[in-house]
Amino acid sequence: MALRLAGDFDTTYAHDMATIRNRGQWVMTIAFLVVLFALPFFASGQIVGIIDLIGISIISVQGLNILVGYTGQISLGQAAFMSVGAYTSAVLVKSGMPFWFAFPLAGLVAGLVGLLFGLPSLRIKGFYLAMATLAAQFIIPWFFRNVRSDLFGGMPGLQVPPPRLGDIVFNSQQTMYFLIVGTAVLCTIVAKNIARTRLGRALVSIRDNDLAAEVLGIQAFGYKLRAFFISAFYAGLAGALWAHYARAINPEQFSLVDSVWYLGMVVVGGMGSVLGPILGATFVRLLHEFTIQFSPALSNMFPQFEATMLAALGPMLFGVALMLFLVFEPRGLAHRWELLKAAWRLRPFAR
Repeated sequence: MALRLAGDFDTTYAHDMATIRNRGQWVMTIAFLVVLFALPFFASGQIVGIIDLIGISIISVQGLNILVGYTGQISLGQAAFMSVGAYTSAVLVKSGMPFWFAFPLAGLVAGLVGLLFGLPSLRIKGFYLAMATLAAQFIIPWFFRNVRSDLFGGMPGLQVPPPRLGDIVFNSQQTMYFLIVGTAVLCTIVAKNIARTRLGRALVSIRDNDLAAEVLGIQAFGYKLRAFFISAFYAGLAGALWAHYARAINPEQFSLVDSVWYLGMVVVGGMGSVLGPILGATFVRLLHEFTIQFSPALSNMFPQFEATMLAALGPMLFGVALMLFLVFEPRGLAHRWELLKAAWRLRPFAR
């Protein structure tokens, strides 16, 4: 009688490196994707709209996580790079270029701009690099606000046409859902594979000790620039999707506050983990949605603060949540999820 081993054992290198390791995980992954892409057919418009915003945030935060979580470089200009992608796609599509060509070009242009602002990483790091990237958050919106108003629309901004695929027009939350969620899934898969390649290992070595990495032959400056390019490229894709989702853009939609929120999503979700941006973006976006739903009730309780309640409550809750995560769960939700999975596998002996 043949004995069957219990558990999941690695018998080959490919199996050891596989993300989806057994048949059960394949079934759960396929079932999750089927439910995810079938959601617009039975969910309400409000839920679909929230997931659209979460998907755009996931794309941007995945790129920021490669820069901050894997490479250890601080950036406070992610929203500015999103504006580059948004304006690039909007201008190209309005000039007659199909969205499917303008979309990757938007990411490419944003990546090149990210390279420009990543150049200071050769000489500075930490707080000083954060200040250097902060310059992008002031320069880029100023550029779109004051330069070539005939092209970029100035302060009022631009009206953005919806994407088209033959006779299909992506002009609603339900139709944009497939484009946004599909891009988010693809970007997550690419980010996961980047982390497993030579590039990903080099970025992690720079994060842990850049001097030791250079001694081992890793050109730290070149890899830092690649991380800035990838981060800005992801931001450009997210910005292009936001432009065609909102159908109207202006420089005020890509503020410093948004960049701080994206950085907070990385911290809350867990830096250096592909799952972290998904959990962080979902948590922060749902927290923001809770603020919108809860503010009217709170305004009724305190009518003297009704005018400022919505504006103040969101940042306040975000700040409190970020502080609590930094104190009690500094490694983020992804680390807590890994602990829960480990405890489940060790049942009934888990403590």
